[in-house]
Amino acid sequence: MTIISRRLLIAGAVCGAALTTACNNGLGGNGAAEIEARVDESLRYLFSTYPATSELRDKSAGMLVMPLMSEAGFGLGGAYGRGALRVGGTTVDYYSATEASFGIQIGAQQYAHVLFFMTDEALANFRNSPGWVAGADMQYAVLNDAQNFSTDSTVFGAPVVAVVFGQAGFIAGVTLEGTKYNRIIP
Repeated sequence: MTIISRRLLIAGAVCGAALTTACNNGLGGNGAAEIEARVDESLRYLFSTYPATSELRDKSAGMLVMPLMSEAGFGLGGAYGRGALRVGGTTVDYYSATEASFGIQIGAQQYAHVLFFMTDEALANFRNSPGWVAGADMQYAVLNDAQNFSTDSTVFGAPVVAVVFGQAGFIAGVTLEGTKYNRIIP
């Protein structure tokens, strides 16, 4: 790697980190109480705005709620957020989510997402991993023309269903593949 490309990599990482921090993703907050309040509000919004997602909740073994993800990029990008894993409506652990990206991108945005673990095995795999990375075993429930989430039979057959909502800002699209989730102590 040449010195120029190292400098470019470092500069891009610093810009991405600065933009992400500027989005106020809850770093340095009140820990668990702040995460819980944001999780509760995000779930209220999700289930009242998109009632079809209640069926996902009812059929899932557990759900990871990331109420505020902050993403920024200028060539190099990144995203960060904190949330809670709920099983049976009760928080059992707290997690951070981090993502790095490279490509044609510029801007910043915030969004929320929920991972619904549709099987006990998927939930156990997530909880027992030292750092779980979202990948190909995940299905997205997406908005259709009526601004409702589509939850067809293929969605319910997936071990993990991701719902992304509440986007604000300017970066085209959101994907969770490659996002790494780690257990934290807030």
